[in-house]
Amino acid sequence: MDFSVVIEYFPKLLEGAWVSVQLIFLSVLLGGIFALPIALARTSKNPFVNGLPFLYIFFFRGTPLLVQIFLVYYGASQFEVVRESVFWPILREPFWCAIIAFTLNTSAYTAEIFRGAIQAIPVGEVEACKTLGMTKVQMYRRILLPRAFGIVLPAYGNEIILMLKGSALASTITILDLTGMARTIIARTYTPIEIFLTAGVIYLAISMLVIAIFKQIEKRQNSYLGPIGSIKVPDKG
Repeated sequence: MDFSVVIEYFPKLLEGAWVSVQLIFLSVLLGGIFALPIALARTSKNPFVNGLPFLYIFFFRGTPLLVQIFLVYYGASQFEVVRESVFWPILREPFWCAIIAFTLNTSAYTAEIFRGAIQAIPVGEVEACKTLGMTKVQMYRRILLPRAFGIVLPAYGNEIILMLKGSALASTITILDLTGMARTIIARTYTPIEIFLTAGVIYLAISMLVIAIFKQIEKRQNSYLGPIGSIKVPDKG
């Protein structure tokens, strides 16, 4: 194996890794913002309130991420009303199409994670809030959401890592993320083993960083639980 190629093109791989990090950061941030109201709607017992969020989650969890990327990138351009709208400067850019697809996908999974965490809070704590005379808004803001955030951290960290791996699909719409850059370099150098191995190591390093960050956040958020640790909720699937 010729690792001199790796040394030569390593800065380019780092450029691609930076694009991947931007994709994940923006999509996870926006996805988390969208996921919270969806999760709250899913906890409602009113079928008119939780019906639409259920269908949204069902669709984005039940279809492949690659299909969702293609629907946003290729599908939106098929409509003249979209091409003539103010959103076209965004929808014609592969980067922002990937952000939209990733955001929609991760918000569906994150909403289910949040819903599970909210419903995992003991009923006694909810009753205690009501006994103290808290309004529903106060109950969620002061007690339920902070508790749910502590419960959700392990599964949410896993979701971010899964999104990191899924971000490799962005290369299918001409984005030079880490995978896209690796494929471009391989087309020039014909060294797939060396380049893909290096790209895999970079993905692994980013994953380790995410795990370390979430361990520290979890330790801080759930410090009141003592050495036993936090309650974990199921991952995807």
